[in-house]
Amino acid sequence: MCIYTGRGEILVLIIRERATLEQVELMLQTLRVYIKVAVDIERGILAGGGEKHAFCEAALLEDGSKQRDIWGADWTPFNQSIAYESIINIRPSQNNRSMLIQDPAIKERVKKITQELIGGYEPEFR
Repeated sequence: MCIYTGRGEILVLIIRERATLEQVELMLQTLRVYIKVAVDIERGILAGGGEKHAFCEAALLEDGSKQRDIWGADWTPFNQSIAYESIINIRPSQNNRSMLIQDPAIKERVKKITQELIGGYEPEFR
């Protein structure tokens, strides 16, 4: 796990194996209701937290991911739902001309990795 900080606060965590409840709560600190994630569908890891998917994408790129393998989504732990919309998903070179992930196979991989790494928790705010 890597922690990227800015102005003294945690922005993004890279999750390589099942996250703890504490890690999920840390990723929720910025937006409180949902977590912005970027998922590397080839490496099976994700970066989550922060204000923008681009921050998560940058963390993964710095960690060695390839941009073509990174897809953005939002994870809402309170109802275990995922939204496949992010500006980082716009990539005509990969036949994705929308903020929404168009390819059902890519959507499924993003969902599976997200659920395996950060799904199943119901965080409590203190």
